Amino acid sequence: MPPRFADPDLRAIPLRLVPSDGFDDWLAAQDGPERDWIAANDFRGRAGQILRLPAPDLSVARVLVGWGNANDHKRGRFALARAAAALGHGTYALDADLPADAMQEAALGWLLSDYRFDRYKPQTDRQGPAALRAPRGIDAARLEAIAAGEVLIRDLINTPANDMGPAELEDAVRDLARTFGAAVTVTKGDDLGKANLPLIHAVGRASTRAPRLIEVEWGTDGPLVTLVGKGVCFDTGGLNLKPGGSMGLMKKDMGGAATVLGLARMIMGAGLGLRLRVLIPAVENAVAGNAF
Repeated sequence: MPPRFADPDLRAIPLRLVPSDGFDDWLAAQDGPERDWIAANDFRGRAGQILRLPAPDLSVARVLVGWGNANDHKRGRFALARAAAALGHGTYALDADLPADAMQEAALGWLLSDYRFDRYKPQTDRQGPAALRAPRGIDAARLEAIAAGEVLIRDLINTPANDMGPAELEDAVRDLARTFGAAVTVTKGDDLGKANLPLIHAVGRASTRAPRLIEVEWGTDGPLVTLVGKGVCFDTGGLNLKPGGSMGLMKKDMGGAATVLGLARMIMGAGLGLRLRVLIPAVENAVAGNAF
């Protein structure tokens, strides 16, 4: 499932981002029992620190997350993302004095924090991730569209080439197109020569998995934007065979195709006012007597 923010009506635990800059002044303004608890646990607002503050009934009243100082490279989306992974199950509401762009980055990091590539693992009842109510002032739908596109990119690249050849990449394109009502046209195999696309055919002709050009069209108004992504699903190097150390990376040689598909999903999911065209030459560059 694409990452989503929590239902805004759900009861949520306040989650406060606390910078280390000016920490002593902030601490002095807290209630006495909370101040003592914070000091006893050596919480100083350092990047990545997490402290749960107990309520009188020992439930969690609120959570403090260290944000670091203004020059800390760990700030931004990753500080909150680490907190999301560490907090486990629960629903939280962000309490922070952040500029709008920093709030968007932090919320996006939270959405992406639970990504796992577990396609080949037994499907167990893994405890759900910590959920975040969409912070006030952000465009929640836009961030959800971006996160869904990022997840698609990662899943496509992480899938090994035996399960992500030209045909499987085409299937992924068609699934995406169905979701958003886009049109798909595929030129495959020997038809590539007839369409004056000889280079795609040359690179993929030695494989039993037919090469193809996959084209997606979406939208009827606005400027035309064309995205082109390299879809070499596996690249042996053809007759100029790659060394073993390079072979290990070749399942990622379709990363360009994955990236433009993820971007296309973001664009369509956000409903941007443009005409979108996506072109993906999808091939497997294999070794055979007729390899290029």
